[in-house]
Amino acid sequence: QVQLVESGGGLVQPGTSLTLSCAFSGSHWDDWAIGWFRQAPGKEREDLSCISRRDTYYSGSAKGRFTTTRDRSKQTAYLHMTALKPEDTAIYYCAVDLICYYDDGALREADFKFWGQGTQVTVSS
Repeated sequence: QVQLVESGGGLVQPGTSLTLSCAFSGSHWDDWAIGWFRQAPGKEREDLSCISRRDTYYSGSAKGRFTTTRDRSKQTAYLHMTALKPEDTAIYYCAVDLICYYDDGALREADFKFWGQGTQVTVSS
């Protein structure tokens, strides 16, 4: 069984940076691809990035401002966000799947087998 715990969210001012963590517990850390998603109030959940053992992918909202990494020794993935805007306000989730599979340009969310509980990020002055 895999468990994921996100942390690092909070209230930040526009233009600042924030790094979210996704702590993994379970088996076969190296074999899992880790996806980052977010859901803003009143909106559908959107994908941000996916990092496998070898590759990293970013979706439209994340390109240029967000960076995802993973630390094998800590079994933790990170989403580093810069130049935050009020429209980045959302609950941020990490999830794992065997691969980063994109369907028509979007990460196939339904394939992700295990999800964290989410961490709230609020960008406001």
